Amino acid sequence: MTEPPLTSLQHVESSAIGVAIVRRDGRGELIATAANRHFFNPLPTQQTGLASFPAPLKTRVPPALWPGIHDTLQACFTSTATDATEHVGTAHTSTQSWRYSLTPVVNSNVSATPLEMLITTVAIAPPSPGGVAEQSTHASRYRAVVDSAYDAIVTIDQSHNITLFNRAAENLFGYSAAEIVGQRIETLLPETVRAHHSRNVRQFADSPLTELRQMSPPRMDASNSVFGRHRDGSIIPVEIAISKIDVDGHTEFTAVVRDITDRAQLMDSLKKQAVTDALTGLPNRREFLEFVDKMQRTQAALSVFILDIDHFKEINDNYGHHVGDEVLCVLANVGVSQTGEPSLFARWGGEEFVAALPGADAAQAHAIAERLRQRFERHDFEHDWRLKPIHFTVSIGVVTREAGEHDVEALMKRADRALYRAKKSGRNRVETG
Repeated sequence: MTEPPLTSLQHVESSAIGVAIVRRDGRGELIATAANRHFFNPLPTQQTGLASFPAPLKTRVPPALWPGIHDTLQACFTSTATDATEHVGTAHTSTQSWRYSLTPVVNSNVSATPLEMLITTVAIAPPSPGGVAEQSTHASRYRAVVDSAYDAIVTIDQSHNITLFNRAAENLFGYSAAEIVGQRIETLLPETVRAHHSRNVRQFADSPLTELRQMSPPRMDASNSVFGRHRDGSIIPVEIAISKIDVDGHTEFTAVVRDITDRAQLMDSLKKQAVTDALTGLPNRREFLEFVDKMQRTQAALSVFILDIDHFKEINDNYGHHVGDEVLCVLANVGVSQTGEPSLFARWGGEEFVAALPGADAAQAHAIAERLRQRFERHDFEHDWRLKPIHFTVSIGVVTREAGEHDVEALMKRADRALYRAKKSGRNRVETG
């Protein structure tokens, strides 16, 4: 490989920052082929003259820094990435700190694996006493803000271990910071999602959208809705806003977590109201049609019936609409008890009710409808009437899905025609279509 200009000792010696060119020898050992006097730990020979190169890199790096530098370099040399990705970090001893960068030198005509690494270092001056006091003030202010935040704030390191857990997080998840810091973030997740969490974090970190999110204001909305796990095992609906942060060459993720239990309960309530009849508490027309539509997509047997209260208008006229409403509620309770799981008994509208009977053929569906009709005819049910018992009968039209029939509307029209025949034939009867 043709060495780049920076491998020239005369060139790197003129640099004001620490510079070294590193490669691996035939045994895989890291060697410096050139380095200037500003590099980490000058060779003893440099005190009296120029150092001889190549030289083992380990002899130029303080022992306390060697493991981190060594591991990073080895990872870079074995990488097959085609882009010259810069690796930035910091290193510390008891008396000195450095900021360093490692840049692969790749010859694209030979190999995608770097053959040399350019290392640059800058010594970081130790903070002045005043600077230490200022940093302490900033740290105290930061901690006060974090602990007074209404939302939970949780930070994890690149190994997915929790490093920050504020008071709101303690209240939300039931753990104290003392016992949860250092634990894996999966501790706070439902068991059903733990296995895939590490993969999801990597995908988030690598996604180009992550950089775009950091350029726009954080937001909380339904797209960020997930679930957490309380210490007692209960599942908590939450919203999160996640930030990816590089700290001293290491990646951290900080999540602001908001408890949305009340909102989730409200949404569940609204969804239930949207598919529930307000008077009887039964599923409404929309819920029934969705149920039948799902059944129509399968090959399972399916029958449905439509039920209508005979002469319901007379009940309203003679006893009042409040009594008519009570009759509707009585019919709803009896209908549910008579059909049972996995059937669905619902209010179709007005004094009409419908039932979907999965797995029931024509004979079975007719038998169910007939038993229900007889119970109303005989008044064979218990109910604590507000006034006096109101006797009523019903007419029912029953149909069974034909082979290859997948049209819900066509199925219900056939049931409606069967109901019409039942009413035209004298009411208080079951007709099959």
